[in-house]
Amino acid sequence: MSAPAAPSPARTAETRTAMAVLLALSACHLLNDTIQSLLPAIYPVLQQNYALTFTQIGVIHFAFQVTASLLQPAVGFYTDKRPMFRLSTAGMGASLLGLVILAFATHYWILIVAAAAIGVGSSIFHPDSSRIARAASGGRYGFAQSVFQVGGNTGSALGPLLAAYIVLPFGQHSIAWFSVLALVGMVLLWNVGSWAREQHLRRSAARAGKPAAGSTLSPAKVRMVIGVLAILVFSKYIYLASLTSYYTFFLIERFGISVRDAQLHLFVFLAAVAAGTLAGGPIGDRIGRKAVIWVSILGVLPFTLALPYANLFWTAVLSAIIGLVLASAFSAIIVYAQQLVPNRVGTISGLFFGFAFGIAGVGAALLGVLADARGILFVYHLCSFLPLLGLFTVLLPADNALKRR
Repeated sequence: MSAPAAPSPARTAETRTAMAVLLALSACHLLNDTIQSLLPAIYPVLQQNYALTFTQIGVIHFAFQVTASLLQPAVGFYTDKRPMFRLSTAGMGASLLGLVILAFATHYWILIVAAAAIGVGSSIFHPDSSRIARAASGGRYGFAQSVFQVGGNTGSALGPLLAAYIVLPFGQHSIAWFSVLALVGMVLLWNVGSWAREQHLRRSAARAGKPAAGSTLSPAKVRMVIGVLAILVFSKYIYLASLTSYYTFFLIERFGISVRDAQLHLFVFLAAVAAGTLAGGPIGDRIGRKAVIWVSILGVLPFTLALPYANLFWTAVLSAIIGLVLASAFSAIIVYAQQLVPNRVGTISGLFFGFAFGIAGVGAALLGVLADARGILFVYHLCSFLPLLGLFTVLLPADNALKRR
């Protein structure tokens, strides 16, 4: 029996390059989402500095999330047809501008402008970078999405930590120091854009004269499946919005802990989200995306129902379990949807990233109004039932039904 042939040096070098691109994209996602997560992490600081209500905080978050969502499908649709390999670099520049405005804001409306600028940067970054991550996957689509997304979740976890140890002691102006992160991201994305351009030219030449890939499902079935996935994203991101935006306030009101301790608890939750994101993609590659979606959405229900009744210790434990399990869904949902419409990777990425950001923004604003009217504890009792929407997963076709034709 002959030994398997060793991979060629050219193939090995190409694999290493693709992995380096994935890691660079993950690092940029970390930088981008660190910048993003500074905003909700400093809401207690902004509340004290500007005497804000929960409703006003919700409006700031709404401004960020809506601008971070509305452009994403448009960016993805456009770059599917006409790739722009320096667009993500420009997006990171918009985030840099938002940071500087946020650091030196003097009025409430300027905070809204800063939040919107950071949102615009995010809306440009996510769909294009997700498309490039798939191009660098080597066929391991779930793994590639998880590597890409874990950078973002890690950055989201770092935001509260940096806020606790930098912004709190040094004041709102210290946010300007984080502009260095945006500059580093711009350099990395410029180099990633060069690789993406070369890959695009090579693959365009290889595909010349071949029909475009498509789904075996009918257009009506595809629309139905997209709708079900949107419901699942709604469930996941409204619940996450309740934690990322108001968890610190919940802990302070319920347990009387300090702002810094509350931010450290938020860091624990967001770190668990990062770990769950990294696990979700590779597991989906092995056992299928639908199975991961089942477990991650509906499987988290017992823990969300228990959270409002737990003491401080078990609140921390339950929030970590919720973050770990719930976060594994998004990589699976994105790859499932990309497989559903394989010739519109950027559009699908922009649609789902955009919808996730948008629904989280609307949810944060409405939850802020609800918290002002009924109290923050009522918000967590209500949101604990959201994972029941995971029952809609039964309507999704099996993974092997999403074959290309």
